[in-house]
Amino acid sequence: MFGKIIVVSEVSNASAEMVKYIKSLKSLGTKECILLQCFNPQDVDAGVSSYLTSIFNENLQQQSDLLIKQGFVVKTKVVSGNIKNEVNRVAMEEDCSLIVVGAEKHSMIGGLFLGGIGYDVIYGSTKPILLVRDTLSDEREDESAKQNEVIQHVLFPTDFSENADIAFAYVKELVKNGVGHVTIFHIQDESKINPYLLHRLVEFNEIDQERLEKLKTELLLQNDINVDIQIRFSSPTAEILKIADEQQIPLVVMGTQGRGFIKEIFMGSVSHNIVRHSSSSILLIPGMRE
Repeated sequence: MFGKIIVVSEVSNASAEMVKYIKSLKSLGTKECILLQCFNPQDVDAGVSSYLTSIFNENLQQQSDLLIKQGFVVKTKVVSGNIKNEVNRVAMEEDCSLIVVGAEKHSMIGGLFLGGIGYDVIYGSTKPILLVRDTLSDEREDESAKQNEVIQHVLFPTDFSENADIAFAYVKELVKNGVGHVTIFHIQDESKINPYLLHRLVEFNEIDQERLEKLKTELLLQNDINVDIQIRFSSPTAEILKIADEQQIPLVVMGTQGRGFIKEIFMGSVSHNIVRHSSSSILLIPGMRE
């Protein structure tokens, strides 16, 4: 499924834990990793650039050694330039099927966000991106180390948009490759229904329940797994965060855009907010752009 991946490396705890997490991708067919360290020369004094390069190379070597021990073929690169452009350029040139980025432990106000590189990588990418959350630093350290595997449990929020359909195709591939439990989740957006369409909520639920059942059937045809379906009436962001936390779901799969997406990237889309606040790792699938 993700045979060759690009791993955006940083000198940080999140990046170190991300490298450990990548081992779980072997079940999804990952065989080759490109470790990429990027820095912008405009942000670095010329006198220290060579010193930084030596630090980057040492960090990459340590991460490379760990990945090789896990059975991957590894190549390392240090490049300079705009990280959005460079990550995408390398991903395209190397024909990678996934970009992996480490994410610091979340804060309630989203203050710590992907170690400072996430915005550019996410919103400039045409490839799927796996954001690996630094779960090993939270209160569930021992349990997370054992259970935070890609193949354990996946949460798939859907608004039944074309972009959600694109993301669902990846969920089906995950199921084919061994994911054992999927929760399909639809949220009736309270802000769009209340008060003028509230009288039609039962009707909407019936229609969407049928849609969810069809998605469930598609997954069960892929493999013998557990599939839960749920509908809630609330704020999409709040409910996605809530169910992921309640059930300690290690991976959320979602599209980067949804129904009615117009400049939401600058205003705070659902996927944007989930990335900022979720404790789970997140697989973002780029959808159709206007």
